[in-house]
Amino acid sequence: MGNSAAILIARPSNGSRRAARARWPQLTASVLRVMQDLADRYGFDVAHGDLLYLDHGWYVTHSGLLGLATRKNCAGIEVRPVIELSESAARRFVFVATVFPTRNSKGFSGFGDAEPANVSAAMHGSELRIAETRAVNRALRKAYGIGLCSVEELGSTPVPPSNGNAKNAPARFGTNLEVITPVPLRDQLRQIIRHHKLDPVLTKSYALEHLQLKSLRDATRDQVSELVDHFQRRLFEDRDGLLQDLAKLSNPDQGKEVA
Repeated sequence: MGNSAAILIARPSNGSRRAARARWPQLTASVLRVMQDLADRYGFDVAHGDLLYLDHGWYVTHSGLLGLATRKNCAGIEVRPVIELSESAARRFVFVATVFPTRNSKGFSGFGDAEPANVSAAMHGSELRIAETRAVNRALRKAYGIGLCSVEELGSTPVPPSNGNAKNAPARFGTNLEVITPVPLRDQLRQIIRHHKLDPVLTKSYALEHLQLKSLRDATRDQVSELVDHFQRRLFEDRDGLLQDLAKLSNPDQGKEVA
């Protein structure tokens, strides 16, 4: 029982190797070793659909990531739309997901976007669901240190050949890898201010007070990320309260008791 933690993660790999060779006969020994390493480290199994071999590389699937989260006893996943970066009329949607590996974790966040330009034609009309899935995948990859891109994050997901002809399949989709480029954090902050018509000066003062800094230039990437998340949460849950707090900054004496 001393190896119970390993048992929770690892799976028998023979079935995975057989499934990989049956589906992609052209796989070399070195490629199979990479798959074996992924199986040993994360418990991914080709036979269970956790991994796909595309364009000379391995990609993890959404089901594979969810399976890992289950084996790791993930405490929860929070997902919400980023309204200020989304345009439903243009079928462009942005989500942010936060994975909590443990109950006391501060969480690992990831953004995912989808629009007709980075979704395969067969999936047009499903951009909202795809954006949500991409956000969850990114957050899960961050939380568990997965360096692989996920299949759902590809610009278009080709169906890999299942027979020996796979070795002759043209690499048509290599330029679409990692097409989701999250908007830089400071630009996200500016977009929030513009979209919600917040006073830039008061918002900056609020941000400095919230981060307890003298200049936003001193803010680390993690601090800016937390600030963006804070504004998004307050605007979604308590917009009026946030506006009142900003108004107080324009009149420091407001709310103080008269002596």
